Amino acid sequence: MSLITVLGNSLIIFLVWINSRLHTTMYFFIGNLSLLDIFFTLITTPQLLAHMASETKMISYKRCMAQMNLTLSCGITECFILALMAYDRYVAICWPLRYPIIMRMQMCIQMSGICWFGGFFNAAALTVCTVNFPYCGPYEINHFFCEAPAVLQLACLDTYMIKIFIFALSVIVLMLPLGFIVLSYLQIARVIFNMNSTEGRQRAFSTCATHLIIVVLFYSTISFTYLQPQSDLLADQKKKAAVFYSLVTPMLNPVIYSLKNKDVKEALVKVLGIKMY
Repeated sequence: MSLITVLGNSLIIFLVWINSRLHTTMYFFIGNLSLLDIFFTLITTPQLLAHMASETKMISYKRCMAQMNLTLSCGITECFILALMAYDRYVAICWPLRYPIIMRMQMCIQMSGICWFGGFFNAAALTVCTVNFPYCGPYEINHFFCEAPAVLQLACLDTYMIKIFIFALSVIVLMLPLGFIVLSYLQIARVIFNMNSTEGRQRAFSTCATHLIIVVLFYSTISFTYLQPQSDLLADQKKKAAVFYSLVTPMLNPVIYSLKNKDVKEALVKVLGIKMY
């Protein structure tokens, strides 16, 4: 799964980079999403595989905090990028004539830069709060990577306030982008249903379908981890949910985009030198 994730998403980035037809804002955001999936996989999977192959499943405190910070950064940034992709689809369908003006490449680069900065800034704030807690033995994290809720279970002091902070931050970085995505697609649905052309409606639906699938897969699992009360009974269930947003969803992203996207398939055929008749 990790190899498929890295190779598949790397292929998407490569195709977007070398094919001039894919130098559009939509594929620019897809490239950002693929890059985040590669980072997330490389941050979590090598340590997981090392633990599976070794009898001593240990990680140093500094490496654990670094892993937690980087996974949070990638996860939060992906929330923002998904919201930005929804806005891109909204402008393309609801304001098609103004789309080239609103979604200029320079503007898209700036917006994606803000998303990356916002993701890393929020993750750093949460990591600083987590680092300041004293931790007591046994130093056993009930998870396969250092995730904030699992790490905080080891804290000696009362973690009520930091859990409130995590919940509030989760609402901001999860629910606000999700709310923006929902509002964008409500407007998109209104425009689509008012179209007279059946072919136009189908084309509009197809451009949104891949993004909606990724949003559902990502948010349904990550919300279960960060918007649920912390308890030992839910720990194993949250580990199973983490498998989906850390391994399954990044693996499926390039498959969904390549299989559902004609331009990507044509770019791949061109790179491979396959003639179509």
